[in-house]
Amino acid sequence: MTGKIEAILWSIALPGFAQFLNKKFVKGIVFIFLEFLVNVNSHFNIVILYSFQGNTGEAIESTNFQWLMFYPCLYMFAMWDAYKDAEGETPPYSYLPFVFGTYFVTIGLMYSSSLKFGQILLGPVWLPILFLIPGLLFGNFIKCMLMRIKGLRK
Repeated sequence: MTGKIEAILWSIALPGFAQFLNKKFVKGIVFIFLEFLVNVNSHFNIVILYSFQGNTGEAIESTNFQWLMFYPCLYMFAMWDAYKDAEGETPPYSYLPFVFGTYFVTIGLMYSSSLKFGQILLGPVWLPILFLIPGLLFGNFIKCMLMRIKGLRK
C-alpha cells in the first residue's frame, strides 16, 4: 500500500495511478478512462499548452466547457479515493477539503473566461487552480470546526 502523500502525488499526475498502486485495478482503469474521455472531449491538453504559453484567449477559445466542467469532480474524487485507500489512518471529515476544493475549482472554471484581476484574464487553467486554494482552506476550516464540535460533545 502507498502512503497518503504518495497517493495524492500520483493522483495529481494522473487520476487512477494511485488506485493501481493501492491494487484497486478496476477503479484505476475506470478513472484513467474517464480522465482521457473528459480530457480529449474538453481539449484540455491544448488548453493547458496555450495557458502555459500565455495565450489565454486561444485557451478559452479551445475549451469545451461542457466537458471540462466534469474534470474538477473527477480529478478531486480520484484523489480523495486514493487518499482514503492509502496506508494510514483517515481522520474524520478529511474528505471536506477535497469536496470544497472541487466546488471552488468548478466556480473558478465557470468564471475563467470573464473574471479579470486588473487587466489580467487568467483563463480556464490558472483561475481554477487559484480557486483551489480557498476551497482547500475553507474545507479544512469546516473540518476543524466539526472536529472541535465533536470533541466538545464527548
